[in-house]
Amino acid sequence: MLARVRRPTPILTAELAGGAIASAGLLGVLAQGFGLGPFGLVVGAAAAAALVAVLIGSGVEALGPAGRVTLLRAVLVVGVTALVADPVSTPALVALAAVALALDGVDGAVARRRDVASAFGARFDMELDAFLLLVLSWHVAGLLGGWVLLIGLARYLFVAAGVVLPWLRGELTPLFSGKVVAAAQGVVLVVAASQLLPVVVATLLVAAALASLAWSFGRDVVRLWRAADTHPVRVRRGLAGVVTLLAGVLVLVAFVTPGDVAALVPQAAVRLPFEVLVALVLAVVLPAGARRVLAWLAGLVLGLMLVLTLFDLGFSVAIARPFDPARDAVLLGNGYDFVAETSGPVVGVVVAVLVALLGVGLLVGTGGAVARLARIAAAHRSGALRLAGVLAVAWFVAWTLSVQLVPGLPVASRDTSIRAVDRAVAIGDGVRDQQAFEREAGVDAYRDVPPDQLLTALRGRDVVVAVVESYGVSALDDPGLSGPVREALAQGQQRLGGLGYGARTGLLTSPVAGGGSWLAHATLLSGLWIDGEQRHTDLVSSNRLTLTRAFQEGGWRTVTVQPGTTGPWPEAAFFGLDRAYTHDDLGYRGPRFSWSPMPDQYALSAFDARERGPGAPPTMAELVLTSSHGPWSPLPRTVPWDAVGDGSVFGPEQPQRSFQSIFTTPTPEVRADYRDSIAYSLQTLYDWVGRTTAAHPERAPVLVVFGDHQASPVVTGPTPDRDIPISVISRDPAVLDRIASWGWTPGLVPAPDAPVWPMSDFRDRFLDAYGPRP
Repeated sequence: MLARVRRPTPILTAELAGGAIASAGLLGVLAQGFGLGPFGLVVGAAAAAALVAVLIGSGVEALGPAGRVTLLRAVLVVGVTALVADPVSTPALVALAAVALALDGVDGAVARRRDVASAFGARFDMELDAFLLLVLSWHVAGLLGGWVLLIGLARYLFVAAGVVLPWLRGELTPLFSGKVVAAAQGVVLVVAASQLLPVVVATLLVAAALASLAWSFGRDVVRLWRAADTHPVRVRRGLAGVVTLLAGVLVLVAFVTPGDVAALVPQAAVRLPFEVLVALVLAVVLPAGARRVLAWLAGLVLGLMLVLTLFDLGFSVAIARPFDPARDAVLLGNGYDFVAETSGPVVGVVVAVLVALLGVGLLVGTGGAVARLARIAAAHRSGALRLAGVLAVAWFVAWTLSVQLVPGLPVASRDTSIRAVDRAVAIGDGVRDQQAFEREAGVDAYRDVPPDQLLTALRGRDVVVAVVESYGVSALDDPGLSGPVREALAQGQQRLGGLGYGARTGLLTSPVAGGGSWLAHATLLSGLWIDGEQRHTDLVSSNRLTLTRAFQEGGWRTVTVQPGTTGPWPEAAFFGLDRAYTHDDLGYRGPRFSWSPMPDQYALSAFDARERGPGAPPTMAELVLTSSHGPWSPLPRTVPWDAVGDGSVFGPEQPQRSFQSIFTTPTPEVRADYRDSIAYSLQTLYDWVGRTTAAHPERAPVLVVFGDHQASPVVTGPTPDRDIPISVISRDPAVLDRIASWGWTPGLVPAPDAPVWPMSDFRDRFLDAYGPRP
């Protein structure tokens, strides 16, 4: 049953129409004459709509002559509100506020002279004064500090206290001194807003006004206490109000929280969810039973969307993309393993339990919050409809003007319903993507190439594919990172050049950023775009020819060294590896270095000891360098290669840093740790190449050195760039001549105009360069 809203009389309708037209005209003047922007227009329109809505609900038949003067003041306050939201003209703001304050006594004088004074007129005047002080204090707080808001909030805090302490709502005889103090607040705030006084003088003046206001309210509290016969405290009503406030905050957080950490700024909260308008209307028109059921269902869906949004935020920080429930669920288990490895199993369990409890709590809490707010709206149907009308006006203006305070986040929001639909559609998209990937993986031009025709130009040579964790193009281009990294590359190029090595360097676009290293490795080796766990699962169950398998079929011994793999790795058979050295196979006896179980220097030394002894066959090895994996601290020290031994030389135990510490450590420190770790990994790799070449020049390896992905956005910032450098290094000019047509840059640093390929292109280009085209 629809709420019964009293229809305004023709006189009141005409008065309100006049106020609305005057407000629109004033906003138009401010827009055309002073440059008031779209957001200011939205706020001004919302203020005007709120004024009309409040007066419609007042129950009066007409404002009368005094009320019309107050209405004129209210129109001026609408202009002040718009200029506070978009402060394009301080003189205009001060002028409008000063006129509104100057007219404060006029409406009372008219009421007394015409003998039309009323309780409504006094209340209208008082509430308008309080709102004007709130708006002005908000503006001045931006100039002098947040404490100024206490002036504007004083009356509202006093009213809120009256809910718990009902004796505060008693009648008081107005005192002249109280009127003087109240009037002084507006005058002082206008003077401070004018910025004509030095900041110190304005601060002292506003502080004095606040002190006088505190004295006035304190005196009124004492008077009310003495006048009351009893002094009850209604704790339950206060708690109910707090619960309702928290419910509203939770619902708004669920609606306005963006899924991208780059958009997580205070301005992102200034949005008008269209779903709130719909919810208010439904709460009014639906029967009680249907309202309760629908409210809980909507709340649970909203809670689920909030949980998914929080996952989106986490993924945007860690791997620079949103969470995909259909493809990323398996990563939650990987995340637990990661936390357990870096922070200990107890911390891993605690974090997992807390995440589960938070998820359940948000689902139930949001469901209950929506149900509570719907029940309150139904109990106050007229007010709910008027609030919906105000929000509808603001939403329509914001939508018409396409207002955005944060790029990509419109103030007139429909994000939640759109994202809910997108999430549902994504399930079908995931199924279709899997089918498309199966068709793509089934087409492989190199699958049937005879083994004796694979990689013929590299026969008899050792080949090393070295993966430098988190080595993205930001390490070369970001001025705050590139210095030590480019120095390490210059030193490596000088040393290797002295041994006869040349290099060519280009850029690849990785399918991942911030994390998901194994997806990048699989992309480079398979020639397929592997950007999610489902694709990876489908890949390793296929018969796709990987680059490592091509070497294996061509006669090389194929191995991988993966210090970060601490359990079984069944994918080794798919990739065509004769031996996979994981953490437990490398015999390391030294300390961990946060996530990295061992220094890169030890991993390279262990590879030499196990695979590059006398009489070893030509080897193709993928070596994963983990010292540059987050959280990038502590960093191992470099020791003489002959002293590496079992790794105990790297002791004693270093202070460990958990992965989550990169979000609590100051960003400059994290960036410095990352920069130093990349430099360390590159220096160690090129030192190893120089050492092994000097010792066994006949087995000088051909190297492919690449980064798997950009670092976490904590380091790089919210960049969409996923490019990584890749180099081919060899002592034989003929090896480099094979890739001359690629246009890569001579040396270890790519030129700004170096070609950029998808990482999935590398396998085919490499096989084509070093073997007959199929």
